[in-house]
Amino acid sequence: MKLFTALISLATLSYTAAWTTASNQSFRSTTTTALNGSRSADKAMSRQGWAEKRGMVDEADSEGASTGFCTIIGGGRIGSLLEQGGDSLLLKRGDSIPSDNEGTPILIATRNDSLDKIIEECPENRLKDLVFLQNGYLDGYLEEKGLADNTQSLLYLSVPALGVEPVDGITSVNPEGLTAATGVHAQAFADRLASLGLKCNVVSPEVYKPAMFEKLIWISTFMLVGTAKECKSVGEAGTEHKELVEKVINELLTATAAKEGIEFPDGAVERLCAYTDVVADFPCAVKEFEWRNEYFYKLGDEACPTHNELLRECKEKGFLGFDL
Repeated sequence: MKLFTALISLATLSYTAAWTTASNQSFRSTTTTALNGSRSADKAMSRQGWAEKRGMVDEADSEGASTGFCTIIGGGRIGSLLEQGGDSLLLKRGDSIPSDNEGTPILIATRNDSLDKIIEECPENRLKDLVFLQNGYLDGYLEEKGLADNTQSLLYLSVPALGVEPVDGITSVNPEGLTAATGVHAQAFADRLASLGLKCNVVSPEVYKPAMFEKLIWISTFMLVGTAKECKSVGEAGTEHKELVEKVINELLTATAAKEGIEFPDGAVERLCAYTDVVADFPCAVKEFEWRNEYFYKLGDEACPTHNELLRECKEKGFLGFDL
């Protein structure tokens, strides 16, 4: 509640952000301060409207904790949503990450295939501030980049279209929500989501790892079964092919536990199926293979026979845009 009431007082907050666009334009600090002050006021009004719409503004307490400043990369559905959660600098295509504001989060709200360029062009002193919000298996990639200890988050939420109110990952099994974050900026990210009325659990790396694989198993299973069986949505895949979905989930849980030496909390099937009920209309497609299903495919047919056979079924039907 206090996070929301802070939104009203943010209109007077401004910051000086020196940053470079693709055309390498630079601005005097006085101009930047004035510009950002105006942007801050606009965002404060927008956030106040968001809060009032949800009935979460307490007029009796007009001052509270701020979510803090962050940089957001990507102006799509997720990036635009996060911008509403507090003072921020939104970077779009062609913009450069500023070297100042060190120690504040840089939320990467882009597709996985944009990560190479973002990391390569990030100032050295800001690399530790990068926060990865992408779907899929990132561990190997981040280790190669020397960023294995960076903040990560599992986003169990859906934004159907730009500017549309998000659907949180609150389920009948997990009323506390399924979104989780770990790392130095995890609490700052959770605070930003809280200011938007969204839940996020801050967890240790040890808790995060099996949770990450559960999310990977969810997206790899429901998208695959739905595509192979020509379902219109993950909800249809879950209801019309319930036994197959559960078979694949259990198969991937067992294979992952053996490969990674981790233990999954009881009730994984129930957790993942309950989340499907929340985002039941989400369309099915097998994509971003190298970040998702490839992890399980490479474990081999002995470990993941049903999963791999479904992939080959999709290939035979012409539903994959890549080679296995």
